[in-house]
Amino acid sequence: MSLRLQARKLACERDDRWLFRGLDLDIRAGEIVRVEGPNGSGKTTLLKILSGQLADYHGELFWNEAPMRRSRKAFLANLLYLGHSPGVKAALTPLENLAWYQALAGEPDDAAARLEALASVGLVGFEEVPAGQLSAGQQRRVALARLTLIPRPLWVLDEPFTAIDRDGVVALEARLSAHARQGGCVLVTTHHALAASSALRRIRLGQGGDDAGA
Repeated sequence: MSLRLQARKLACERDDRWLFRGLDLDIRAGEIVRVEGPNGSGKTTLLKILSGQLADYHGELFWNEAPMRRSRKAFLANLLYLGHSPGVKAALTPLENLAWYQALAGEPDDAAARLEALASVGLVGFEEVPAGQLSAGQQRRVALARLTLIPRPLWVLDEPFTAIDRDGVVALEARLSAHARQGGCVLVTTHHALAASSALRRIRLGQGGDDAGA
């Protein structure tokens, strides 16, 4: 699979302070790349830049070696982004939330796929409960069901382990590893100590001076 996200000389300034600069990244198929650093070091900002949500930065991005300005459509067709907030609509049931996600992603309206996705995150029996009545961990699981529902090779995940229990953590770790083994790649921020894996690579922000990774 051709899958490669690159950044060259990436830099971002906020409130007269450089979050990072001189940052070179090369993220390939089969990798889990963990972005680390203290609070305020720019982890979420970096993920939003790399997922095309922020344009206020210096440097250049490439998708499969083509400048992002020319390959943005192909890049977005391969991307699944999950933010720090679950992004679940409280008034809708898990099934309704997933139907909305399917439509937003341009995926076919597939009720069976929605049920399968909810089962994959342990929400059998909660399909018709308004999301506002679910616990924080269950709402996070609704968001994580998108990993099954919407097949994309590049996952950009901001704190996906937040609020989920031990069983959920184990299941999500296994899901990330399986995705990498199948040729996908994962870019993730998390305070959770990911299990050691040959696919795991770390990028550290906030070390002082220019940040750089490869």
